[in-house]
Amino acid sequence: MSLRTDRLGVLMQREIASLLRNGLNNPNVGLASISRVDVSADLSYATVRVSVMGSKQEQMKSLNALQKSSGFIRTHLSKIIKIRKIPELRFAIDENQQHAARIDEILHGLKEKGEL
Repeated sequence: MSLRTDRLGVLMQREIASLLRNGLNNPNVGLASISRVDVSADLSYATVRVSVMGSKQEQMKSLNALQKSSGFIRTHLSKIIKIRKIPELRFAIDENQQHAARIDEILHGLKEKGEL
C-alpha cells in the first residue's frame, strides 16, 4: 500500500467509526467497531474490517446491515473526504481480536493450572 492509500484508509476508518457511534440508525449493526480500512491501489475499493461482538449469526447480521448501509456511508464520506470518487465499500469480519482473546483465555487457563 502507498502512503496515499494508508492515509485515506485511516481517515475513512475514523469517519466510519464516528458514523457508527453517532449517526447510523440501524439496530441490526449491533456492537461493531471498525478495526481497519484497506484501500486498493487504484482507490476503487475499500475493505472495511469490522470487529463485532456476539455469535457468528450476530456478526453476519451486522455485516449484512453494514453492507446495506454502504450507500449512506459513502454519501457521508463524500461530504467529509474531498476526492473525486469514494471507493466502493466492502465489509469483512476482522477476527484478529477474537483470536487474541482466545489466546489470552488459553494462557490465563495455563497460568491458573501452574503450567505457565
